[in-house]
Amino acid sequence: MKRICFMLVLLVLSVNGLAQSFQKTKLGVKASVDGSNVEVRFYSPSIVRVIKVPNDKIFLKESLSVIMQPSKTAFTTKQNGTIVTLKSNKVTVTVDLTDGSIEFSSVSGQGLLKEKVNGTKFTPFDDTGAASYNVYQSFSLDNDETIYGLGQHQRGDLNQRNQKYHLEQGNVEDAITFFQSVKGYGLFWDNYSPTEFTDNATETSFNSQVGDGVDYYFMYGGSADGVIADMRELTGKVPMFPLWTYGFWQSKERYKSQDELVNVVKRYRELGVPLDGIIQDWQYWGNNYLWNAMDFLNPDFPDGKKMAEDVHAQNAHLIISIWASFGPKSKPYRDMDKKGMLFNIATWPESGLEQWPPNMDYPSGVRVYDAYNPEARDIYWKYANDGLFSKGIDGWWMDSTEPDHLQVKPSDYDTKTFLGSFRKVRNAFPLMTVGGVYDHQRMTTSDKRVFILTRSAFAGQQRYGANTWSGDTGSSWETLRNQIPAGLNFSLTGIPHWNSDIGGFFAGVYNKGRYTGSGAKNPLYQELYVRWIQFGTFNPMMRSHGTDVPREIYQFGKKGEPIFDAIDKFINLRYTLLPYIYSTSWDVSANQSTFMRALFMDFVNDKKVWDINNEYMFGKSILIAPVVKAQYTSETVVKVDEQSGWNKQGNKAGKDEAAIDFTTEKTTQVYLPSGTNWYDFWTNENFKGGQEITRKTTIDMIPLYIRAGSILPLGPQVQYAAEKKWDNLEVRVYPGCDGSFVLYEDEFDNYNYEKGAYTEIAFLWNDSVKKLTISSRRGAYKGMLQNRKFTIVLPSGVRKDVAYNGKKIEIKFK
Repeated sequence: MKRICFMLVLLVLSVNGLAQSFQKTKLGVKASVDGSNVEVRFYSPSIVRVIKVPNDKIFLKESLSVIMQPSKTAFTTKQNGTIVTLKSNKVTVTVDLTDGSIEFSSVSGQGLLKEKVNGTKFTPFDDTGAASYNVYQSFSLDNDETIYGLGQHQRGDLNQRNQKYHLEQGNVEDAITFFQSVKGYGLFWDNYSPTEFTDNATETSFNSQVGDGVDYYFMYGGSADGVIADMRELTGKVPMFPLWTYGFWQSKERYKSQDELVNVVKRYRELGVPLDGIIQDWQYWGNNYLWNAMDFLNPDFPDGKKMAEDVHAQNAHLIISIWASFGPKSKPYRDMDKKGMLFNIATWPESGLEQWPPNMDYPSGVRVYDAYNPEARDIYWKYANDGLFSKGIDGWWMDSTEPDHLQVKPSDYDTKTFLGSFRKVRNAFPLMTVGGVYDHQRMTTSDKRVFILTRSAFAGQQRYGANTWSGDTGSSWETLRNQIPAGLNFSLTGIPHWNSDIGGFFAGVYNKGRYTGSGAKNPLYQELYVRWIQFGTFNPMMRSHGTDVPREIYQFGKKGEPIFDAIDKFINLRYTLLPYIYSTSWDVSANQSTFMRALFMDFVNDKKVWDINNEYMFGKSILIAPVVKAQYTSETVVKVDEQSGWNKQGNKAGKDEAAIDFTTEKTTQVYLPSGTNWYDFWTNENFKGGQEITRKTTIDMIPLYIRAGSILPLGPQVQYAAEKKWDNLEVRVYPGCDGSFVLYEDEFDNYNYEKGAYTEIAFLWNDSVKKLTISSRRGAYKGMLQNRKFTIVLPSGVRKDVAYNGKKIEIKFK
């Protein structure tokens, strides 16, 4: 009996020893468990950082993505045997002191996410002479739980369950180590090395090639918008973009002279088709040995300053291609080479000659610069500013921000960067190079908002005024379909500005048969292009671009012809929607909203929408159902990548189509989410949600539905975004439930809004009494409208003109 009592005393002491083997800190707790140090830190009541490192490792890390400093958070700790529980007013965290596993739940007790038992692994790794680890962490998710994010991928899946990705930056793949759940939480794995993400029946895990420890952030927003708000709180808010960036953009690979580029703008103005931007792609600098010299050295571009002036004189804007690499004869190359700021990895272009395949007897010598080095970023901006920005360039097309990494060798990852091996920081390259341009332009002037078009992104890039495009995609219906979930998952990582090359980049397959050299007249391509431009109308940037087939509207025909008129109609629709789009942009910047919204974001209680990958909301009012299957022609699926796409000999297509009548009606299926009623944008017909309907379509129409309770401001017909003031807006009100909308205006292209120079006018619809309240105007800015007219329109056709002088008014309807 005495022996039994003695053993019980030992057991109690042992348990107490385990239960007390943690330390409470100002931010959370620390514990030493099974050879590892585990730390939980509250960054806010809803954001928790978890760090795990081997006991003998000192963990010192300055995050490249996270800019938030931990805020003072009230939390409690409680121990029960070997379980330590931390609780804020948003989230509960438990730490098991026997194995270090962590579990997250809401304060109401809803289970959210838990690590797997023994799910943390450190495997020693020699990272180019630095002792480090392969780091691995696994989690357990509910069987029916859907997750989203992980960047931009081209598989066509919205729900990211049962996926395996090698997360490494590529031309058409943007690796972002973040996902969020339909349960209202998100997880950011703060590691920049190539990482394997795996989700299967047994685990959901991140496995990174190198890291000093496990380092991740859990956030509980309660909804998709709440998660995105937390992610932006953690990694940076979204600045306002200039109004002109939301107009229509024309581009091609490439305009071969400044006269050609200026004349494209002239043609649009002559045709009366709206246009706000033109883009000059590569080789305005000359040959490949001068690659990315960031200066006008090509004799066909004799005066870059005059080119910009000629574009501006036509009330358009000009952005220009710059790269993350330099040719050996360029000044930036010579300056950086002397300081050891260039990498020795194979990149584009490989040959100094313009031909395919590359002639390696004449290697280009082009090398990627060390964007992780602040001095290298200074040099980069010096040449971008002196050669381009000072000459009137309005923004930046930052190409190959992955960067292009060809003929990959294992030793490439041993390349030394300013921040360690290339392996260790590889995925953060776009964040660093894009951030370098943003930060330097902000230091140079506040009179012009930064606008960057970039081919790659990493977590936190939303803070840098950048819109990411989906890379050099192939021109096929399959690719078009894949762009919708690609853009939605990208947006769900907290980065709201995204677009794709309208029409797909590689379109040479359509220059065949009787359409040799004139693919824009090929009905196979015409139908695809029209459907793509209709989709692009409802992207944060509407931009036509590609190679092989020119994309200017006049290449497709002339006014009065179905294809031309369909393109023209949707470009004009984009401009009509600018007050809605620009106000949504403010909602994104001020309230952490999102442009392209997967349906579960707004209708989470309708499980049917959790994995719908061919519809989405654009802002919070408009449901977009793009037509993504050929209706008039046969589908030609073309699969090319950035290497094979340049091989013009490889383009093959089927037989020419017979004569196509683009004036006939077709049909498509649309699912309308439950929980609200919907109005057909074109007809005002009212539908109950929670049903699939058949909608008639034509080549110049895709299904668009407006959510009941929406208030939709529509602008004037213009040739460019700022041509006319918004002094006479049509405001459509869609009854069925209460609704609100805030009309936002500012000076459109400077940072004075950061100082409070903007106005907000709130519109409030009370459905029970059929009353619209236009609230008193809040704020002021130089040049704002003092008086204006609103034309209020109901779906029934009732219209009321209202004079508004900034004071609250109420309008009642029967």
